[in-house]
Amino acid sequence: MDAIAIDGLTKEFGAVTAVDNLSFSVEQGELFGLLGPNGAGKSTLINMLVTLLQPSEGAARINGHDITEEQGKVRDSLGIVFQEPAVDEELTGAENLAFHARLYGKRKTERDERIPEVLELVDLVDEADMPVKNYSGGMQRRLEIGRGLMHEPEVLFLDEPTSGLDARTRRDTWEYIQRLNEEVGMTIVITTHFMDEADFLCERVAIMDQGTVVAVDSPENLTASLGGDIVTLSLGGTPKELFDRLDDQPWVREYTVTDTDVAITLENGDTRVADLVRLADEVGVVITSVDLHTPSLEDVFLSLTGSTMAEREATTTDEESSERDPSNGERTSDDHFEAAEVTE
Repeated sequence: MDAIAIDGLTKEFGAVTAVDNLSFSVEQGELFGLLGPNGAGKSTLINMLVTLLQPSEGAARINGHDITEEQGKVRDSLGIVFQEPAVDEELTGAENLAFHARLYGKRKTERDERIPEVLELVDLVDEADMPVKNYSGGMQRRLEIGRGLMHEPEVLFLDEPTSGLDARTRRDTWEYIQRLNEEVGMTIVITTHFMDEADFLCERVAIMDQGTVVAVDSPENLTASLGGDIVTLSLGGTPKELFDRLDDQPWVREYTVTDTDVAITLENGDTRVADLVRLADEVGVVITSVDLHTPSLEDVFLSLTGSTMAEREATTTDEESSERDPSNGERTSDDHFEAAEVTE
């Protein structure tokens, strides 16, 4: 049985389709990424999967439980760490975990047993009795993850887990997430717009753009699908004649044009840079810079969508953005993701 099975899932907010007919699955124990720019529909999809939003159409199952018909069982079987902090900075780390455990109906004996286990998992044993306001950014993020682990979920959702962290803390958090997946065997789904994060962490990624999934595969297979090298030329002048010449070259596999650049996929790129410069010179196009590299997930996104991630984010309007709730009063706050009974 798949940990997550999605079939035709759609979410509409009035005239805006935030998530459009998605179908894919996530395997048990997989570290899976939802990769795309802000506004692609990643958070809207997550909010449906964790039962905070009702789908407009389609279905999904988490650990075999239907997200619309078995919401209680779905919530019991998953953990969620939202992008915005949800811990109380005035409480200690241990007190935050205890409070969350009470929301899930854990009795005191269960809490007393589980809290040390989770603190060990997130490497916060020595900081257990320290107020969270004295934690570093990385420590707070690990505590957030620990909070999502208190009820021993089978699937953990991490929404932009390293957003706002410095480079060193981001790397530490990646290594922690990877270790958690390997040692505990937990299914982990992360949303991210960081290409390097998806490449480092994920066994497979679903690339999302404008509410749809345009590709699902491993980062290695996605980059290999482009083949060859990527030469990116920044151009001055009118480049149409250069594009006509590129169309005639058998060694050019494909090229993608953005506002200022052209990204050309070809074999043995280091031997072809001189040929590209010659072609541009023959048609009077000025090349202002040249970049040669092997394909990356950024190149895959560009090839599939015709835009870079940054360009897509820059052109996403408030109406198109599915990273917020533009609707009808349906809330997407962590406040809704709690058990009905608080147990002493």
